[in-house]
Amino acid sequence: MGALDWIVLGSALLFIVGFGVWKTRGSKNVTDYVMGGNDAKWWTIGLSVMATQASAITFLSTPGQAFHDGMGFVQFYFGLPLAMIFICLVFIPIYRKLKVFTAYEMLEGRFDLKTRSLTAILFLIQRGLAAGITIFAPSIILSAVLGWDLRTLNIIIGILVIIYTVSGGTKAVSVTQKQQMFIIMVGMFFAFFFILGSLPTGVSFGEALKIAGANGKLQILDFSLDTNNRYTFWSGITGGFFLALAYFGTDQSQVQRYLSGKSVRESQLGLIFNGILKIPMQFFILLVGTMVFVFYQYNPSPLNFNPAATQAVMESEYVEDYRLLEQGHLELEQEKKMAQGAFSTALALKEYNAIQQAKQDIIKINEKEKANRDTAKTLISQADNSVETNDKDYVFIHFILTNLPTGLIGLLLAVILSAAMSSTASELNALGTITALDLYKRNQKEEKDDKHYVLATKGFTLLWGVIAIIIACVANLFDNLIQLVNIIGSIFYGNVLGIFLLAFFFKFVKGNAVFIAALVTQVIVIIGWYMDWMSYLWLNAFGCLLVIFLSMLIESFDSFLRKPPLKT
Repeated sequence: MGALDWIVLGSALLFIVGFGVWKTRGSKNVTDYVMGGNDAKWWTIGLSVMATQASAITFLSTPGQAFHDGMGFVQFYFGLPLAMIFICLVFIPIYRKLKVFTAYEMLEGRFDLKTRSLTAILFLIQRGLAAGITIFAPSIILSAVLGWDLRTLNIIIGILVIIYTVSGGTKAVSVTQKQQMFIIMVGMFFAFFFILGSLPTGVSFGEALKIAGANGKLQILDFSLDTNNRYTFWSGITGGFFLALAYFGTDQSQVQRYLSGKSVRESQLGLIFNGILKIPMQFFILLVGTMVFVFYQYNPSPLNFNPAATQAVMESEYVEDYRLLEQGHLELEQEKKMAQGAFSTALALKEYNAIQQAKQDIIKINEKEKANRDTAKTLISQADNSVETNDKDYVFIHFILTNLPTGLIGLLLAVILSAAMSSTASELNALGTITALDLYKRNQKEEKDDKHYVLATKGFTLLWGVIAIIIACVANLFDNLIQLVNIIGSIFYGNVLGIFLLAFFFKFVKGNAVFIAALVTQVIVIIGWYMDWMSYLWLNAFGCLLVIFLSMLIESFDSFLRKPPLKT
């Protein structure tokens, strides 16, 4: 990194923190601090909702996902627009009518205090873990690639977020997320057009898409009914729907974004805005990853994109075996470059047989390359089984640091850190609010004034910030970071969503039945995930339907027991 990169990176981060503190100074009551004064416009809500979901993991893992597996991951978001419509029609009017500060506040009135507390605790567990991961994800990757100290990075990111989140509350989160989304999208567009400009002369965007298609990277839709296949049209439209419904409808980190709206209409427009733009945004990020794949069809790439993994095997007894694999990798890259040239020539001449032959040659070479990379991963694991061999999360950051010009590197690093800060800020804001209002305030026997609860919310936000940093410092890298966050959500979200649907639509079900069913459901879902009964996306629908079924069963059984005996 050059001096200009450091200037761009530092200026972007300091501007966000400084702007957030300055713009939102002086929150004196709970409404201002937790609800942002209820004056947010729809575009602020929409951008804030998008920024909350689009963490650093999105911009690190998603391009790598496309590089390795193609564009099929976009199917994960197919259920989101439907969920946005449902939330606009059902959730928002109820929340606004009840004038609640948190999503779980309404559960006490509908059921009882223990159900409200249980649901809030489930949220705190899963979102507390996720907050640590959103700090940890960019830290571990930047640490591995740049050589920065991992724990120092965790602490720096955490402290930057804590400063403006504790200072300004919900409004600070919302106003900074607009700036962060601007930086994020500008950076991604710059990266996209730089990739196109770096392709060989004569390789247009259209031809780049054909090259990606020849390698199976543009297979977007999968209509198979295999429940073990993570990303299909059906898992996206059903499992994705339930996950989005639970996340946007019951997760306080999102609910708090649109409850700050000036009116019901502003909140609804903000969510519809997110529903319309989310899939195109994810499609574009995946397309960037696909173009990175095309770029590496003509340019050298490492055998494994994780530098820590390469270092581990190069310092082991397997170094010679790994060097032989690297030599084979270089030879395959030369063959691949020639095959891509033949494919481009055949396309230009419009010779069908030659196009099909070139396509088959490319597929065979890439299959050999994949086998070579898999063998390399096995060697790395044998050299050091604590090193992460799955390098999906390192693909895009490697491309940034080794190919982008000075200044643009700083901008893209600012994108990654801005995304980490935006999602973490929302999570800490929600965690502090839930702890203060759903647990602390609700169990206070003496009446306290607004100032006390503002200070309590700030204190709990600070506490959760420290906890998130600690989680980040002890976390381990998973198969793929974007999947890890979704897996954690899927384990808890279905159960929580089911509780809310029971509250809205099943009026005969009482609090005791819901409480018992929720505890049983959570245990079963965790067992199901551990035993790998189904793809994690299906856990959302499974948990939701299970808690509804068990609640109705328990309530019916309880009603039967309470029913007086017939007189004879």
